[in-house]
Amino acid sequence: MCELLGMSANVPTDICFSFSGFLHRGGGTGPHRDGWGIAFYEEGGYREFRDPHPSVDSPIARLICEYPIKSNVVISHIRQANVGGVRLANTHPFTREMWGRPWCYAHNGQLSDWQQLPLGAYTPVGNTDSEHAFCWLMGELRRCFPTPPASPDLLWERLHGLCEALRGLGVFNLLLSDGVYLYSYCSTKLAHITRRAPFGEAELSDAEMTVNFIEHTTPNDIVSVIATEPLTQNEAWQRMVPGELLVWRDGEIEASYGHSK
Repeated sequence: MCELLGMSANVPTDICFSFSGFLHRGGGTGPHRDGWGIAFYEEGGYREFRDPHPSVDSPIARLICEYPIKSNVVISHIRQANVGGVRLANTHPFTREMWGRPWCYAHNGQLSDWQQLPLGAYTPVGNTDSEHAFCWLMGELRRCFPTPPASPDLLWERLHGLCEALRGLGVFNLLLSDGVYLYSYCSTKLAHITRRAPFGEAELSDAEMTVNFIEHTTPNDIVSVIATEPLTQNEAWQRMVPGELLVWRDGEIEASYGHSK
């Protein structure tokens, strides 16, 4: 299956360290050779890179590692194709507009009977179960909320219900963002870590690289990373449970659904 990587931070932060380990799983330490992509939300704008080639050999991926784009929200994906051919149109993350904002989405898993999901305002460009499910999900949200709800928890509760419905069709691990909030939903496998002062050293699991975060942060920084599998070997990652939706903002968990703590 594919793998996911996300970041939520309270200050513009680069994801070079985590991405350096993540890209090695795209044809290096992992079998995910069928494309990769990454999206950044920056100062109200949106920037995206996608490539249908293995990330471990991609000049674009190396550019991302060497070009410290600073962002509050990042979503990345490496693909092992199950449904749909290996081509740019089928490469995550996918993006659609709602309420004047770009919504970014990446999915890990495989769904059955996904063609039966009725589509409304949004139509897929490629032919994957992932993008079809995204278009259905966004259409349902837009149908329920033609304008942003007065209380965001109404949206969050509805999103959790839609994710649960998609989990009923198979494996549905999700990262989704509107640039303010980052949503992570676990069907089978997702883990996260929050880094804050006092910062220490971290060692990647998939590459020989160590970073001392105290050299790159201030005492007020809060940075959370979400991944299919933990990216470092010397830190304590927390695994999500099936059916759990976490709502992230500025590096902190704003809300949680589907898991009694």
